[in-house]
Amino acid sequence: MKNGFYKAWSLKWHFGFTLLVFIAYCIGVQKHLCAEGQTNYSKDFFDTAEPIKMKDPLAVVLGAMDKEDVFAFTYADAVKLAGHSCPAVAGAYKSTQLALKALYADEVPVRGNIKVFFKGGIDYKVNGPISQVVTFITGAASESGFKGFGAAGKYGRYNLMSFDKEHTPDPKATCSMTFQRIDSGKKVEVTYYVESVPSNERMDKLMPLAISGKASADELKEFGNLWQERVKTILLSPPEGTFIVKEAKE
Repeated sequence: MKNGFYKAWSLKWHFGFTLLVFIAYCIGVQKHLCAEGQTNYSKDFFDTAEPIKMKDPLAVVLGAMDKEDVFAFTYADAVKLAGHSCPAVAGAYKSTQLALKALYADEVPVRGNIKVFFKGGIDYKVNGPISQVVTFITGAASESGFKGFGAAGKYGRYNLMSFDKEHTPDPKATCSMTFQRIDSGKKVEVTYYVESVPSNERMDKLMPLAISGKASADELKEFGNLWQERVKTILLSPPEGTFIVKEAKE
């Protein structure tokens, strides 16, 4: 009877051990596939920052998605577009998010239904890099945008973004943009003040070393961590006065 008991116990143990090995193997394969098929970021907040959801009628017409579906833009997507994460990229993402909430409230914003006007030329401060992120999310483009279908330019994004060289924002501001719904004409202005977000004192010492290539591995890692901490603050918990959103008048 004892032999039968031990035999049964041995079979259960063997089965259990085999099952654990199989599970471990599957987890290992899954991690490998994720590493191969996805971008690995050093900071979790890239994917945890609130996404921006957009309808896109053009995408529906051309069969990229069904009518009830939406694009979900994440900060990680903006990082891919820019090739890096910085206060300008974070400010562009957050400014766009705040503007769309002000324009659409509980509605899902419509890509291609938004005009964007920048104070200052495209080369003013960081208007250029910021505008790329705004175009990516809203679809609003300058002269390089899609001209639409037919003579009427149906679904066009061409010339929905412009830059006012004659009028610049508050000198203390990083960027100032006006977002306008084409369907209703409603407009909001978002002004971004990056100086409202303090940087760690160590940055002044580490930045020259990092840029010149003279930083040690530890110094370079510290610099990157401190840099991204400021970006995280801009996205998740900006101090009062970092973003000023107000309804724009004619």
